[in-house]
Amino acid sequence: MPRAGWRKPESDRRLSDLVSVGVLTRVFPPALVDEVIAVSGRTQVRHRALPARVMAYFAIGMGLYSDGSYEDVLSQLTDGLAWASGWREQYSLPGKSAIFQARERLGAAPLAELFARVARPLGERDTPGTWVAGRRLVAIDGTCLDVADTPVNDAFFGRPGVNKGEKSAFPQARLLAIAECGTHAIFAASIGAYRDGEQTMVDGLLGALSSEMLVLADRGFFAYSLWRRVSDTGADLLWRVRTGANGPMPTHVEDLPDGSWLAHLRSAKDRHSEPMLARIIDYTLDDGRDNPTIYRLMTTLLDPVEAPAAELAAAYAQRWEIESVFDELKTHQRGPKVVLRSKSPDLVLQEIWGYLCCHYAIRSLMTDAAAHAGRDPDQVSFTAALRIARQSVAQQGAFSPSPAGLG
Repeated sequence: MPRAGWRKPESDRRLSDLVSVGVLTRVFPPALVDEVIAVSGRTQVRHRALPARVMAYFAIGMGLYSDGSYEDVLSQLTDGLAWASGWREQYSLPGKSAIFQARERLGAAPLAELFARVARPLGERDTPGTWVAGRRLVAIDGTCLDVADTPVNDAFFGRPGVNKGEKSAFPQARLLAIAECGTHAIFAASIGAYRDGEQTMVDGLLGALSSEMLVLADRGFFAYSLWRRVSDTGADLLWRVRTGANGPMPTHVEDLPDGSWLAHLRSAKDRHSEPMLARIIDYTLDDGRDNPTIYRLMTTLLDPVEAPAAELAAAYAQRWEIESVFDELKTHQRGPKVVLRSKSPDLVLQEIWGYLCCHYAIRSLMTDAAAHAGRDPDQVSFTAALRIARQSVAQQGAFSPSPAGLG
């Protein structure tokens, strides 16, 4: 039985045939979308007005049009040429309630699987800013996202406290990610509740690391057991650590000619275990305002000839690239001070995975365009690429990346 207010189309074209999402289909081909939906057990058992494939692209599309209504997002995903040819007059766009129910049927799992299948480091051997000492430079860090203030979101995600025992205005989801510094591509991510610790969430990302990588992390990450677990992946580490009483206490082994030194790492609780050998790099940065900052880096790169201390200190500064990645997600793509719209935990997760897939698609476009133009991906404007991606979604056919217009 047709829904109230709907008119049967005069042709046999269906909504799934009319969705043209430009750059998104280039990175996430329809066949792959169908495959991950099937693997996740979310393939529809009968034809629906909003098939699972459409809703997967819709979830990614919400990452492009964060301030648009459900109907606005869906209208942007439909093939503009089909609309102009009269399809819109023959077939009513599904309403908010129908779209919401279709989102619930899809769930978060297909979007998480789609990201896991596609996301990978994008830099090639000649991509500027991507390699240090023959290793691919990646950074790990976390951030929090405000989610809709509903009882179920509050119970699932929790929220930070503020002054005088009060709670913040919104529950928050915690996102932990690994990004390639040279391209800003997030290629591994874990989503948890605000109460989840980043050091615990790291375990879900270890499978994305490899022996070709040099992993950067800020001083909040260090723990003896975590250092061992991450280094056991085969990846090399370059982490900043605290120098006070709460920091690690390396035992001096040998001074090296570049001013760094080798040390043994072993926690007081693990005094009978085999110590871990690390290289310590101490230096001070002066901001010119009589406010010098003391840095201590620890690394698994032990050879000062292969990786001089000055080169590694300069490389560590690239850790800030992941902060820029989070700014792209939270300020430019989502919009400043915008709260995620989903009112239930599973749809919050779906929305965040959609944002991550969308960001990866844009960064893939930017990396290809930069390579074509012989430029550093960091010099390509994310805002311009986001604008072009939004335009391409509403146009017919796949989007061919070009350096023109990317700034």
